[in-house]
Amino acid sequence: MTDIHKATFGAGCFWGVEVAFRQVEGVESAVVGYLGGTYPNPTYEDVCTGRTGHAEVVEVTYDPSRTSFEDLLNVFWTNHDPTTLNRQGPDRGTQYRSAIFYHDGTQQKAAEASKEQMNRSGRFPNPIVTEITPTSTFYPAEEYHQRYLEKRGLASCHVR
Repeated sequence: MTDIHKATFGAGCFWGVEVAFRQVEGVESAVVGYLGGTYPNPTYEDVCTGRTGHAEVVEVTYDPSRTSFEDLLNVFWTNHDPTTLNRQGPDRGTQYRSAIFYHDGTQQKAAEASKEQMNRSGRFPNPIVTEITPTSTFYPAEEYHQRYLEKRGLASCHVR
């Protein structure tokens, strides 16, 4: 049996980020959803109000013998601007925050080290505001959000 791990990232609107993670060799699945809030069983409409506390996220299931958590962190940093607080492009609100939701202490340490290294690298002109917090209950988004860009033939347009 293959050892499968999960990683969860918030990087603004989940559609483009989902596409990026799906293209990584070793990623078994990438499911868009909501995490980090206090409202049970939120819908897209609930999360869009900004009052549930949830972020739009992608939950990635991956095979660590084929890709590492560090590889996934690189995809995360490459596919959004981690220096804008609660905003990505035209999308504004806490639901669009930059976040790494760790599943264990190893992920926490790797995420913190990666964030520190990115801050020191000079790659971003402003300080990184990405939150690093423990995972909580993940709520998959509605079916029409899953593979949203792929269903519309736009999947290759949104990967950096």
